[in-house]
Amino acid sequence: MARVALVNVLVRDYDEAIAFYTGAFGLDLLEDSPQGAGRRWVVVGSPDGGAGLRLAVAKPGQEALVGRQNGDSVGFFLHVDDLDATLAQALAHGAVPTEEIREEPHGRVIIVEDLYGNRWDVIQPA
Repeated sequence: MARVALVNVLVRDYDEAIAFYTGAFGLDLLEDSPQGAGRRWVVVGSPDGGAGLRLAVAKPGQEALVGRQNGDSVGFFLHVDDLDATLAQALAHGAVPTEEIREEPHGRVIIVEDLYGNRWDVIQPA
């Protein structure tokens, strides 16, 4: 059996990214281990499983990719129990909505951009 364990997300700064993803989306800091030379292995995610986000500071030459890893497409999908509360929390931490909340057959949905401009579908499943 195979399952996706981590998704790499390029960021500008470890602590800035940890503060955003834990504060805005309510994710937990699952790991923060030094790797030498100022590098760290940082993972945020849900404590009950699912794929985590490995937060990686962009290396020289990768800076332009921060927030653009998926082009203009939604690259991340976050399921939540309470869309309104999550949205308020995300906006308070600097997320930017790109649309109004909409009703879809699969639930209530809104696209927001995170601190770096990555696009997220935030979904309260039906």
